[in-house]
Amino acid sequence: MTTSTSTSTSTHTAALPAHPPFAVATMADLGWRNTDATVVSERIAGSLRLLQQAVKIQRRLVHAGDKVYEAGQPFKYLYVLNSGIFKTINSSQDGREQVVGLHFKGDWLGFDGIARGRYGCDAIAMDTADVWCLSYEALCQAAAAQPALLALLHESMSREITRDRDSLLALCTLSADARVADFLRYWAESLAQRGLRTDQITLRMTRAEIGNYLGMTLETVSRALTRLASKNLIGFTAKGRRDILIPDVTQLVAFIESSLPAARTATLQ
Repeated sequence: MTTSTSTSTSTHTAALPAHPPFAVATMADLGWRNTDATVVSERIAGSLRLLQQAVKIQRRLVHAGDKVYEAGQPFKYLYVLNSGIFKTINSSQDGREQVVGLHFKGDWLGFDGIARGRYGCDAIAMDTADVWCLSYEALCQAAAAQPALLALLHESMSREITRDRDSLLALCTLSADARVADFLRYWAESLAQRGLRTDQITLRMTRAEIGNYLGMTLETVSRALTRLASKNLIGFTAKGRRDILIPDVTQLVAFIESSLPAARTATLQ
């Protein structure tokens, strides 16, 4: 397992589903629902408490650039974020890298390793993070005896599948400006659901990484951000262009909705 400076202590208390051809992409499909941030925050806190009570947890403090696992390593553990932000990256045989996921507090890492017994991507911290390491074998044994834990595991897997589907739909149906707006909306709402401020966010990704994640070039991302700023949907702070001001997330949502045709279908070419 590849990591840099880290601390470790133990605590022990008591295939991506694609839309079928000709399916209409709706607002509900793309995940644009008014989710109560407090409800999500309470769900995350409850999930973390349940894990603490049910299984042995190994905690690891990691820093920006550290990896908790790499593609090809044997699968033994699942990881849950207690704090921090992670990205997951797939690498092709010719060395090209693709950002395939963003993960915040309460999210799980490592599900991709279950099927083949090896992790399929790299999980890399984008800032200082507290990561909980759970033995998959021990987790399954505990889940067999505790229905609530089994339900939590299934719910977490389902949420990952849904998030991947929503990302694919946005990639296939939105314009470049709307894709960038949706990326900022997702980042802001993820922070809001974890009790953090959303009027000013610090992106932990470069423009090139954002473009890689959204299927766009660096230049296209930069132009899209400039156009969003010209519409007063976002702004930039004096500190740097990674610090984004979002006066009103609902205005971003309205812009995304306005860019989506009333009925757009996916057709086979």
